[in-house]
Amino acid sequence: MDSELQTDVIICGDNCEVMRKMPSESIDLVVTSPPYDDLRTYGGHSWDFYGVAWNLRRLLKPGGVIVWNVIDECKHGGESGTSMRQALHFQSLDLLLHDTMIYQKKGFSFPDSTRYHQTWEYMFVFSKGKPKTFNPICDRKNETAGKPLGGDYKRAKDGTSVLRPGSEDRGDRREFGQRFNVWMMGSGYGQSSQDDIAFNHPAIFPESLARDHILSWSNEGDIVLDPFSGSGTTAKMAKHNGRKYIGIEVNPEYVEISKQRLAQGVLF
Repeated sequence: MDSELQTDVIICGDNCEVMRKMPSESIDLVVTSPPYDDLRTYGGHSWDFYGVAWNLRRLLKPGGVIVWNVIDECKHGGESGTSMRQALHFQSLDLLLHDTMIYQKKGFSFPDSTRYHQTWEYMFVFSKGKPKTFNPICDRKNETAGKPLGGDYKRAKDGTSVLRPGSEDRGDRREFGQRFNVWMMGSGYGQSSQDDIAFNHPAIFPESLARDHILSWSNEGDIVLDPFSGSGTTAKMAKHNGRKYIGIEVNPEYVEISKQRLAQGVLF
């Protein structure tokens, strides 16, 4: 049975058990990074992917979004393919694979002598129907800023040229355009010093990644959930940007890290 929803909390417990008690269609946005195969131990705790996926689908409001940041383990000479199987399962729950985004790192962690170095991770964006919110980040420098717009026509599927939508509104290119769906960012460790309490977590979620998804897919006052809260980065960025947050974390040591980070106050 659904219980009353508490927000602005970090809950210590099994995420499936906690989510089962939460009201259906109560969450606007999920931003999370689950354990990647066996690349990290996270205190030795296991988790139920199918239970998590089912609960997230139930909790999501119509038009709500799930950002699922994940990568595959390389084992016995090949990649596991877990990420793709997870994405297909979310689709089987009648969620849209709204976008397949890429988090490109500025460096690499696991050099390999038999393949090109891995420098990116998936950021699958699932939605319950059409996303109800999209606030595109426009920070891509336009090389043709100030020049007249061109390219009035595009190729249709049959090969003919058709007028681009909006091309009748002529003008000059803006200085900054909408960001592409490949985001280059430093890792969480690149943003933290050894004096930062978050450094005690084995896989710090980049604050800029969590922040930019929160800004993109939610509005102030919305409820943001992270069922793998870890060191509390998603909760921290939700709080700092005027959203309500719920973090669920099974490891009590990480819950304490989260609470200390959240107690530091907002950025502005």
